[in-house]
Amino acid sequence: MATRESIGPVLTREQHHVPREHAGHTTEDLDPDSRDGPKSRPLLLVDVDGVISLFGYDHASPPAGRYQLVDGILHFLSTTAGEHLLALAAEFDLAWCTGWEEKANDYLPSALGLPGPLPHVVFDPAGRPANAHWKLGGIDRHVESSRPLAWLDDAHDDGCRSWALARPGPTLLVTTDPAVGVTDREVAALLEWARRLP
Repeated sequence: MATRESIGPVLTREQHHVPREHAGHTTEDLDPDSRDGPKSRPLLLVDVDGVISLFGYDHASPPAGRYQLVDGILHFLSTTAGEHLLALAAEFDLAWCTGWEEKANDYLPSALGLPGPLPHVVFDPAGRPANAHWKLGGIDRHVESSRPLAWLDDAHDDGCRSWALARPGPTLLVTTDPAVGVTDREVAALLEWARRLP
């Protein structure tokens, strides 16, 4: 386990294995059957609230961003989130991992300047493991356990860190400050990790 306090708690677990290719835009396609060939890129799961949609900042001196109405709710979107995600897309396959689920594709690609819809994880409350972070069941159902995976979120807890350590594939958790969201530091850590994968 490695912790980098300058970018929030970062947890990494690296093992040697053969990665597999991601294809498609539905949750079922986050990990197609292994007969589809080897994966060549790690998967980056991206939360929205606290990563792209900021909160908890000082309104007297807010970070760079703009307000956007999403289903009647006002969100403050980071001005730099789109360019950060585009930079990460050079090394990762991106997928939404947010309570917004498919709604993220209704608003965010155009608002952030991202190409097309991204796949997204579907969360089923009935499938949530007991006493686990609410996203872990959905992630486990939709992502092959051996696939290299990074997860960008503002709310990783001890259960997430234990899950990442126990996961068979290389796993990196990068926790953001919800008042500033994803920054150059998180992007640098993610890119460095992806480039070191076997």
